[in-house]
Amino acid sequence: MGKTYERIDGRLRSFIESQPVFFTATAPLAGDGHVNLSPKGRAGTLVVLDELTLAYLDFGGSTAETIAHLRENGRITLMWCAFDGPPTVVRVHGRGEAVFRDDPRFAGLVGRFDPAADGAGLRAIVLVHAERVSDSCGFAVPFMDYRSDRDLHAQYFARKSDEEFGVYCEGKDLVGTSLDGLPALPLPLPPRAG
Repeated sequence: MGKTYERIDGRLRSFIESQPVFFTATAPLAGDGHVNLSPKGRAGTLVVLDELTLAYLDFGGSTAETIAHLRENGRITLMWCAFDGPPTVVRVHGRGEAVFRDDPRFAGLVGRFDPAADGAGLRAIVLVHAERVSDSCGFAVPFMDYRSDRDLHAQYFARKSDEEFGVYCEGKDLVGTSLDGLPALPLPLPPRAG
C-alpha cells in the first residue's frame, strides 16, 4: 500500500540515492503539447540537497524538453523503481527550475555533487522542490541486474572543448527551443560562472 511522506529522509533518501537510474516527466501547459519522459543515469549526478530539495546535472546530447517545460511552468515529477530488493516505486512531484551555467548559484550547486560527476557537456543543474513525496508497490516492476554505467556519453563530450560544446549545442535541433516551440537552453551557451 502506497503512502505519502512529509520529507525525503531516512529509508526514502537511502533508496533514492542508491538507484542507478531515475526518470523525469514534464509537460507544457498546452493541451496538445508533447509530454516528455526521460531516463537519467550516470553515477553521482543526482543529490538530495535537503529534506525537500533534489538536484541533478543536466548534460547535452539530447533535446532540452525538460528545461523548456520548467521554464514555462515548473512542473516536474521524478520517479525511481527498485529493480532489485523489495518492490518499491518512489515519486517526487514538485516544482523545478533550470540553473544555467552563468547563474551565480551554479558553482555552489556543482560543489554539492561528487567531483567525478561534473564533466564535459554539462548544460545546467535542475533543482526540484518537492511538493508531494510518495511511494507505491513495485509488484509489477521486473527484477533486473545492474552491471555498470555506460561511459560513452562522458567519453564523447570529454573530446570537446567548452567552446566546441557550445557550437555543438547551437547546431542541435530542439535544444534552443522545444518540440512545441518553447524557449529551452539559452543559446549561445552561457559560460560557466565562478
